[in-house]
Amino acid sequence: MLVSEIGEFGLLGRISGMPAEMAAGVVRGIGDDVAVLDASGPEYLLATCDIQVEGVHFTRQAITPYQLGRKVAAINVSDIAAMGGDPRWALVSVAIPGSTEVGYVEELYRGMREQSALAGASIVGGNLSRMKSIIVLDFTLLGLVVPERLTLRSTARAGDAILLTGSPGESRAGLELIRRPDLAVSSSSRQKLLERHLCPQPRLIEGQLLARSGQVTSMIDVSDGVIGDLDHICKSSGKGAEIEAASLPLSSAVCEAARAAGADSLEWALSGGEDYELMFTSSPEAVPVLKKMLLDETGTSCAQIGRITAQISEVWVRLADGNRIAPSVKGWDHFP
Repeated sequence: MLVSEIGEFGLLGRISGMPAEMAAGVVRGIGDDVAVLDASGPEYLLATCDIQVEGVHFTRQAITPYQLGRKVAAINVSDIAAMGGDPRWALVSVAIPGSTEVGYVEELYRGMREQSALAGASIVGGNLSRMKSIIVLDFTLLGLVVPERLTLRSTARAGDAILLTGSPGESRAGLELIRRPDLAVSSSSRQKLLERHLCPQPRLIEGQLLARSGQVTSMIDVSDGVIGDLDHICKSSGKGAEIEAASLPLSSAVCEAARAAGADSLEWALSGGEDYELMFTSSPEAVPVLKKMLLDETGTSCAQIGRITAQISEVWVRLADGNRIAPSVKGWDHFP
């Protein structure tokens, strides 16, 4: 059997299903945005890592080293945000060809340090190694969360509302503009969408605020796409979901770029990935309070896009005409 035959999440399922002794202090291992560890203090330790591989996640022609540094830090902060946590310490491994300019590496670290500092975290160590021809950047982030504010993806309840911050599909639209720079879109839309793809901003304050509210039943950051990450919530919680397509908060910039590309903006919103918005669930009664709280205290908009159902692992999309379909698009998979 090949990895490409079972895909990224099939492979993760096999790895996580291997028999293993659970070490003492592991509150949550494989299966959420971060690992949650009990280090015998008043707060849980959070641990996550992510990687950027040249030719897979980025090309040097399309992103500056400063932007790349900020992005790899931001996507890790986003994981901590989805748990309601507080980022603290980072470790970085960089593998580069010997022909890389020193200034390139310095700009990488400047970006990582600045984005980490915005989240209250510091780079405290790491490793350097040589690669033959490509750059590989691996970023590990540690954080803290008080146990009562820990928010998991596995605790959604049937009947819960599904909410989403921001506008999905913008990073996917930005990627399309990188691939097809000749697309006819306005300069303001182009700038916005490219920035959303190249320099995403994690919803850290929003995640902490939602966790403190006590009204959120589950939460995840949208890195693999709305459908892909909602499927993670459903499988972890043993539930299903229904999305209302008409309720997805598509921005005018996404719609403009999709029209120019001859693409479906709904498909970009559902499966695009790398938006790093927060998707979370709550009781329907709490929705108005949570929406107002986010807007008043962070300026971030939030939309109710659907509901959690009792049907295990069934995710449906209800179209504007009332028809309900099983989505043909999925989230990002490294091994399609």
